[in-house]
Amino acid sequence: MYLEIVSPEATLFSGEVTSVSVPGVNGEFEMLNNHAAIVSILKEGTVKISGNIELEEEVQDKFTKGDKGTTLLNIKSGTIEMKDNKVIVLAD
Repeated sequence: MYLEIVSPEATLFSGEVTSVSVPGVNGEFEMLNNHAAIVSILKEGTVKISGNIELEEEVQDKFTKGDKGTTLLNIKSGTIEMKDNKVIVLAD
């Protein structure tokens, strides 16, 4: 599936991923390929991305490496939309 993470300053990531886990207001949830369409509000927490992630040099300092090869991004809030195997995260 295709993931795009956008902040007010810039597009932080765009590319193919295996899965993405986000901090929803009702708890953390994960999306895999062919997940049902969803729109949700995100709370403060960590976005966890699985897959072969290549980050642009100017945004690498915003991400950290997690266990099992995950890439992590801490957010304060945001929204997420998943539709037709494309995930868009608007993160603060």
